[in-house]
Amino acid sequence: MKKSLGLVIVTASLAVSTYAHADRLADIKARGTLICATLTSTEPLGFSDPQTRQVVGFDVDTCSAIAKHLGVKLEHKAVSVEARIPELMTGRVDLIAAALGYTKERAQQIDFSASHYQTPIKLVARSDSGYNKIEDLAEKRISANKGSTPELFARRMFPKATIVTYQDSPAAFLALAQKKVQGLALAQPSAIRFVNEYKGEYKFLEGSIAWEPTALGLKKNEPALLNAVNQALEEMEKSGELEQMWVKWFGPDTKFNMVREKKLTPISAF
Repeated sequence: MKKSLGLVIVTASLAVSTYAHADRLADIKARGTLICATLTSTEPLGFSDPQTRQVVGFDVDTCSAIAKHLGVKLEHKAVSVEARIPELMTGRVDLIAAALGYTKERAQQIDFSASHYQTPIKLVARSDSGYNKIEDLAEKRISANKGSTPELFARRMFPKATIVTYQDSPAAFLALAQKKVQGLALAQPSAIRFVNEYKGEYKFLEGSIAWEPTALGLKKNEPALLNAVNQALEEMEKSGELEQMWVKWFGPDTKFNMVREKKLTPISAF
């Protein structure tokens, strides 16, 4: 009886040990797919192509490229802004490429790859408002996406401002349109569509409240996968693949017309 009980305990201990030291990269290789999640309504990162009804964009291409470098197929998954970190922490996805800005607070919950691009966080105001610089809104009402890095950076930059949060960018912009706030805090790529679509009614204020390092998110304590993803990004940077993807979705032939000013940067630099 004692011998049998000892065998059960040893077997259980081995099972726990194996689970605790599970290697997600090995799991990905064994399954033959990388489960990578993106947003699906944020152009040009991840959005539905009106002709094909397929989700396309810079983040989708990033997922595809990482999967290719890992030697597996891509299994794309849609995710919302608020679900990005929970999806990783619960292990439902392997990788997040969804406008995921790095912050030290988020790094306590998940791991980040190297930052493959950085974008300025801007303030948008009505063109007839009389505001010209971001400092003009230092004590005004500013809208932002709830739980977003623009919200975080706006609070840090302007502690005397009133930051009003909304569930998504259209709702935050509507608050500006209805004059419930005097400014909208948003990453430049997302804000450009509002400035462009309304043809002169809205403008960017001079200056930026921050430069946001954007990276890929992974579950904590998966060093093999993190190293593999960073190696893939390094190869993509050296070959020009990352730059080509940027030009495709953000370059001079797009409505965004943005230069990728800051290249691949180790996350430890922030």
